Amino acid sequence: MLVVIFMGIHIGIGLILLGFAGIWMMMGSPNVAINTVKLASNEFLRSFFFGVIPLFVLMGLVINESDVGGDTFNVARWALRKVKGGLGVATVVANAIFAAITGSSIASAAVFTKIAAPHMIKHGYTPTFAVGTVAGSSVLGMLIPPSLLLIIYGFVAEQSVGLLFLAAVIPGIILAFAMGISIIGMAYFWPSYVGRPNDSEKVELKVGDAFQMVLPIIILVGAVLGGIYGGFFTPVEAGAVGAAGALIIALVKRRMTWPKLWNVLLETGHTTVSVLFLILAANIYGKMLALSGLPQFASSAIGGSELSFFWFMVFYITLVIILGMFLDAVSIMLIVLPLVLPIVQAFGGDLIWFGIVTVIAVEMGLLTPPLGIAVYVVRSTITDASITLNQIFKGAFPYVLIMLAVTILLIAFPQLSLVLLN
Repeated sequence: MLVVIFMGIHIGIGLILLGFAGIWMMMGSPNVAINTVKLASNEFLRSFFFGVIPLFVLMGLVINESDVGGDTFNVARWALRKVKGGLGVATVVANAIFAAITGSSIASAAVFTKIAAPHMIKHGYTPTFAVGTVAGSSVLGMLIPPSLLLIIYGFVAEQSVGLLFLAAVIPGIILAFAMGISIIGMAYFWPSYVGRPNDSEKVELKVGDAFQMVLPIIILVGAVLGGIYGGFFTPVEAGAVGAAGALIIALVKRRMTWPKLWNVLLETGHTTVSVLFLILAANIYGKMLALSGLPQFASSAIGGSELSFFWFMVFYITLVIILGMFLDAVSIMLIVLPLVLPIVQAFGGDLIWFGIVTVIAVEMGLLTPPLGIAVYVVRSTITDASITLNQIFKGAFPYVLIMLAVTILLIAFPQLSLVLLN
């Protein structure tokens, strides 16, 4: 796997090649390997449940085109106008709300780089803090449901996506709250990083207007998540309801044209095919690992070494953070999970809780050099050419520490992820 990574081979192709070659070598014939690929591509991907991927992707892309992010930021900015560091906190709040209807950190980073970063710089925040806050808070997109990473984890770990969404609510709120409180604290005690913000500019907005601006978001989130948690919809049906609701919002706001819709549909197709190809590759790779007995061997070895579950989690989080410096989030999960899930089960760990911890740990990789996809998205979107990649990585680093602290909290108190499931 390391050779594949450093050769620059596409992770999906690498997983298929390793899985195919491994099965061939173990069985002594290519026929079993060929049949495994056939079954994975024909039977496994036929599952109706995979329809959840294009539906939630479509919902997020349509909402992105509807400028809901701009409306959300304006309302959050108005509500927090008297708070020190209010524009930074407003960015976190807007990102959290935006995450609940897009499920994409990349979309959040792109949207709020255009909307929030220029406002913060204009009002006296340092460019490093402004772009770092946008990048750091964008990670909420992959934790607060609906989340594409949680959907992928559900497929790999064979866990309920609905339960994963429910389990992510409290940790998502905790992470957003921790970021908001940290920004207020930094505004008071670390002015060299935050700057000397002047948030006193009057925001002309009435309570009724603010409510009207966020009402479509409330309705959409309530329909999708409320439908799943209330047992009215399956996750696939909720995705369809969300996509239809997003289209209605875009039409009512008159922000969707035929060319935009065509581009959204094309991007939905591209994203869906990319994700499904990686899931197919991971399925073949996972079957090879299961046939080899490696996960069971690793479970026995760790059990025999008397390593505690806590130290296993420390090793696992460290490994994921290191991999995050070189690989994207989906690739990390598809490579590592088939190996570690049996070990977690051997320790008696809850796989729903483990999914939430995994997603937060993987998301740290979006902010760490040298890959840091969210950082690159911010850099490619920002119009100020004087802002460098190093500045964005430096600005995002405090948020990596905040995420690490929340991860440790969830490991110490796993019931925080499971409270809504009881």
